[in-house]
Parts: sequence; C-alpha cells; structure tokens
Amino acid sequence: MTTFISTLKSSAREIRKISTITGAALLTAMNTVLGYFTIMVGNFLKIGFSYLTLAVAGFLYGPVIGGILGGLSDILNYVIKPTGPFFPGFTFNAILSGFIYGLILYKKPVSLLRVFLTKLLLVIIVDLILTTTWLSILYGEAFIVLLPMRALKNLIMLPIDTTFIYFIISRLTKILKTEIKHQ
Repeated sequence: MTTFISTLKSSAREIRKISTITGAALLTAMNTVLGYFTIMVGNFLKIGFSYLTLAVAGFLYGPVIGGILGGLSDILNYVIKPTGPFFPGFTFNAILSGFIYGLILYKKPVSLLRVFLTKLLLVIIVDLILTTTWLSILYGEAFIVLLPMRALKNLIMLPIDTTFIYFIISRLTKILKTEIKHQ
C-alpha cells in the first residue's frame, strides 16, 4: 500500500515540471495523430495504436499524468475525429488505461513479462469487461454476443501490442540513459 501511495505522490509531483507538461503535450498530439490511423471494423471493433502514447506517458510520468493524458486525449480525439457517439465510459477507459500503465511501468525495470502482464490486465479489465459493457449499453447488443469477437481480436492483438510497447519503451530507456550519461 505504501508503494502505491508513493507512486501516486511521485507521479503527482511530475506535473510541476515543465518537461513533463511539454512531454505530455507532445504525447497528446501523437495520440491524436495515431487516432487517425484507427481502423473501424463495424461498430464493435477497432484497431488502433494510440495506446502506445498512454503506455509511454505512464512509463515516463506515472499513473496520475498517464490518467490525465488518457482522458484529455480521448476527449480531444472525439472532438477532432469522432468515430461514433460520445460516451463517458470510453473516456473512463482511457483514464484507467493511462493510470494502469503508469502504476505498473513507472520507475520500474522494463521487461517483456512486465509489459505483457500490464497489457493482459488492461485487455481483461478495460477491453473485455468495460468496453464490451459500454458497447452493449450503446448499441443494445447482449454482452455475451459481443464478447467472443472482442476476445478473439484481443487475443490476436495482445502479443502484437506487447511487442510494440516493449520495443518503444526499451528503446526510450536506452535513449534516456545515454542522454543522462552525456549531461
């Protein structure tokens, strides 16, 4: 419990730094750009890569900034390029995703297993349970009808998403370590 509280406090202190605000703004812009490359497969499935910016924000700045960036990015993406009706549940999903990435990845050693478990947790909680519930409410389809196709999509995308996140964060870690050595 003390680790959880100290992680939240450390992440909250990040917001005072100009470099954090600048980095978060850049990640928000990148999230919006990546949102343009989202592929809609009907009303119930979409494939996109904007989760990468949430993972990086969580890794760099922690759960507080990750959650804020998730919420702001979701609203901004909806305003710029809506892909269906606005539903606050999806904004909650984005906040929760950024928060979970930050909670598990912030100031922790990067490993493929840690990234995989983080993404697996997000798939189960956010993608399969919450998103399927929101889609069921929005479109009047039964949860159990939507779940199989969403589970299949997430089963296929889980190793791909994990690989992308791990590759980006591990490269980012090397760049940051090199930058620190040269200062």
